[in-house]
Amino acid sequence: MAQLGLLLAVGIVAWMGYKRFLKEAERVSKSVRRAEKEAETGASGTLTQDPKTGEYRVKKDEDDF
Repeated sequence: MAQLGLLLAVGIVAWMGYKRFLKEAERVSKSVRRAEKEAETGASGTLTQDPKTGEYRVKKDEDDF
């Protein structure tokens, strides 16, 4: 019975690690696509509108609107 519990715990940790890996891979992929698009167009950043103030500013990688 202890082996089953250990196996279950290892499986849960592996599943959580896999989900975190997918999330990080998607974040990096988005960043790379944005950088490629900026290099393609010669832009120095992507402008986004701040929903609170309505002002435009350069989007940072950690910004999520």
